[in-house]
Amino acid sequence: MQKDTFRSGPLTGITVLDLTSLLPGPYSTMMLADLGADVIKIEKPGVGDLTRHYSPKIKREGAYFLSVNRNKRSLALNLTCEKGKAIFMELVKSADVVLDGFRPGVMDKIGLGYDELKSVNPSIIACSISGYGQDGPYANKAGHDINYLSIAGVLGATGTKDGMPVIPGIQIADVGGGAMLAAVCILSALIARQKTGEGQYIDVAMTDGALAWQALTAGRYFADGTIPRPSREMLSGRFACYNVYATKDGRHIALGALEPQFWSAFCNAIGREDLIQRQFADGKEADALVDEVREIFYQRKRSEWMALLEDVDCCCEPVNDLDEAFSHPQVMHRKMVVEVEHPTEGKVRQLNFPGKFSKTAPSVRTAAPRLGEHNQEILETLGFTPEEISRLAQEKIISPADTI
Repeated sequence: MQKDTFRSGPLTGITVLDLTSLLPGPYSTMMLADLGADVIKIEKPGVGDLTRHYSPKIKREGAYFLSVNRNKRSLALNLTCEKGKAIFMELVKSADVVLDGFRPGVMDKIGLGYDELKSVNPSIIACSISGYGQDGPYANKAGHDINYLSIAGVLGATGTKDGMPVIPGIQIADVGGGAMLAAVCILSALIARQKTGEGQYIDVAMTDGALAWQALTAGRYFADGTIPRPSREMLSGRFACYNVYATKDGRHIALGALEPQFWSAFCNAIGREDLIQRQFADGKEADALVDEVREIFYQRKRSEWMALLEDVDCCCEPVNDLDEAFSHPQVMHRKMVVEVEHPTEGKVRQLNFPGKFSKTAPSVRTAAPRLGEHNQEILETLGFTPEEISRLAQEKIISPADTI
C-alpha cells in the first residue's frame, strides 16, 4: 500500500517522522495524521511505545496507545546502531518534519540533532517537545504534567476555597501546552517554508505552553498585581453565578450565568428575583450568596433541575461523566466518537478530530499500527529488497512486525 493512497486532508503529501512516545508527542502527530500527513512512527524494536504495554488492554494493545496513534505507520528501527541511524537519515532526506520528545541534548548525543538533519535536508522542520525547554536551569530536570502546571502557576490558581490545589482531571500541560502547541508551531513552520524555502528548529516546552494558558489571570496580574487564588477569581468560584453545585441526589450542576441577563433568567426561573441585584456582591456577602444558592440546588435532584431549566437561557448544564458525555445529544450530533477497525483488537472507538472543515476534512482512516507493521513497505521505498529487509531483522536493526 503506497502511503498516499489512503490519505486525504490538507496535509496530504507531508511526511512526519515521529520519535515520540507516551502522550504529548503522539497526540501531536495524531492531529497531523488526521489532517492527512503521513506519520511514520519510529519505535524501539521489540518494545515499541511503552503505552502499548499499559493496562487496560482491549486484547493485546494498550488502550492508551490505541487512543493517540491512529492514522500512523510503524517502523521498528534501532537508532542506537549506525546502520539504523543511516536508515533514519535516508528517511529524513524526503521527510518534512521530525518530532522528538527526548530530554534536551539526546538527539545530538545519538547523532540525530538538528544540524545533522539539515545537513541532508536543509528544508527539514525539527521540533522537540520537552518539559522545560532546551535551555535554562531546569532544562535537564525530569518532570510530569503536575510539575509543569505547578511551575507555571496553574495549580496555584486551581483548587478549593481553603487554598488546597486540585489536580485537573486531564493533562493540561501535556496536551494543551505541549501536543497542541507543537502542532500549531509545526503548521506555522510549514507555511513559513512555503515562503522562504527554509526549514527550522522548534523548541516547545510544556511549562511555557501551560504558562501561556494563563492569559486572563496574567493580564490582571500585570495590571494590578493580583495573584489568583483558588476559588477566589471570577471564573473559579468567587461568585454564585459562576459555580458548581451539588444536587439532592449527589450529582452536580455547573452554573455559568456570568452575564446579567443569564443570571436574571436563572433567578426568575427559580422564583428568586430578589437575588438578581446581588449577583456580584463581594467578600462575605458573596460567600453568603454562594451558600444560599448551594442550599437551593440541594433541594432537587439533578434531573429535576435540568427539566426545570431546560428552556431557560441561563448557561446551566449537568456535570457529566464520560458515559453521559459520549451519549450527550450534542456530542453525538457532532460525531465526536467514531469507530475504526484494528487487525487484532477488532472495532476500536476513538475520539474524532474536533475541527470541522467544509473542504479537505480530517479523517480517522486507520487504527493505531502494530509494532513494525509497516517495516517492509517503508524500507522498500528506500530501495531495500525483501532479502535485505530480512537480514536487517536478523541483525536486529529492525524487529519483525508485531513483536511485542
